[in-house]
Amino acid sequence: MSDKKIRLGAFIPASGQHIASWRHTDANAQGHASFEHYVNIIKVAERGLFDAMFLADGLSSSFGGESGVSRSDKVAGFEPLTLFSALSVVTNNIGFIATASTTYEEPYNLARKFASLDLISGGRGGWNLVTSANDAAARNFNLEHQVPHAQRYERAKEFVDVAKTLWDSWDDDAFIADKESGVFAPEGVQHPPLHKGRFFQVEGALNVPRSPQGQPVIVQAGQSEPGKELAARTAEVVFTAQQTLEDAQAFYRDVKSRLAKYGRNHDDLLIMPGVTFFIGETYEEAKSYYDELNSLIHPEVGLGLLTALSGGEVDLSQFPLDEPLPELPETQGFVSRQNLMVEIARKHNFTIRQLYEWAAGARGHWSVIGTAADIADQLEIWFKEGAADGFNILPPVLPRDLSLFVDKVIPELQRRGLFRTEYEGKTLRENLGLSRPVNQYNVSTKVTNFA
Repeated sequence: MSDKKIRLGAFIPASGQHIASWRHTDANAQGHASFEHYVNIIKVAERGLFDAMFLADGLSSSFGGESGVSRSDKVAGFEPLTLFSALSVVTNNIGFIATASTTYEEPYNLARKFASLDLISGGRGGWNLVTSANDAAARNFNLEHQVPHAQRYERAKEFVDVAKTLWDSWDDDAFIADKESGVFAPEGVQHPPLHKGRFFQVEGALNVPRSPQGQPVIVQAGQSEPGKELAARTAEVVFTAQQTLEDAQAFYRDVKSRLAKYGRNHDDLLIMPGVTFFIGETYEEAKSYYDELNSLIHPEVGLGLLTALSGGEVDLSQFPLDEPLPELPETQGFVSRQNLMVEIARKHNFTIRQLYEWAAGARGHWSVIGTAADIADQLEIWFKEGAADGFNILPPVLPRDLSLFVDKVIPELQRRGLFRTEYEGKTLRENLGLSRPVNQYNVSTKVTNFA
């Protein structure tokens, strides 16, 4: 354990993770549509030696209902793969993990786009695999309601199998481009999937070469039972939301214990909880900053956020803000996040207003308030006590808080020998310490976890 290092992703939504971030004086309120804003951010993250930049995505402009749309900067922005392809040419080492849905994509198109990002970036691409979970997105794709939870995960399971097969469509050295003989790709180096399954039929090989890291790194964020099983079977990084050390340790043990039945080892999967942070020279200064951001939350935005996180089945704007959270019907949306919202509300006896203020900075992820040393202390405990292999850092306000983390927390982690002082490799896999998958059609060295 002593030679292991913390892995870090930078989760970068527009002006910041806090729902009122764009209203803060230090925020770039137009960052959602500014390429220069993202160039600045990615260069700060690479200076801080982050493994990857991480970008969420949605397939509608809805923000938990129509009430919050006019007051949130989270309703519009760049499509992640397009943005990352552009950012890859102004960086050298940092990886790019883009969110894309298995519910409203097709395997061939998605595999093609991610393989292209991986090639353009020199092997620094990653896919955050999600199953879209709201009716607003469904209505943009010829449906009245979202696909049921269980069916979404069954489709996702087959989807990722097809995508991996497509990424192995060509041998690593397939394109010899021999000008003298006129042979561009010899016979036998192409491997069409010829797939016929419950959800997909995909015949032909991918028309993109295999990338320097073999396949993009696969990230998964589901915490429901089907989500954890899909992660154990498929993912190489899990982005999770845990509130306490004990819960994080339990989740870590649970998911890691599922790996063996899929022929995978403990280190084949990295678990990286999300954590937002509020830094000050003292705890009091950090807490004041936290309170300042929460004071900027408009109730419509807070209710929109809480409606989405609690499943989207009930419009919470019809209830008094300073009354308890009502009983909620079972959702087909964010099942695990709804459970977390209800649990937190009951545990702390929160009103609706108090609950959305609690969720505003981290969407249910872990929050740490204090000095740089305090934050490093907490990350060290979770890392050393079997709760995390690394963290996805969620800066409340951008670019302010990412710079503070890089300038104050990173040096503290380095002094403790917990974080790198230089990149280990050129590809995202090399920097994360993940193995390069062998092409599954190379039967003599086929690896079971990519079957």
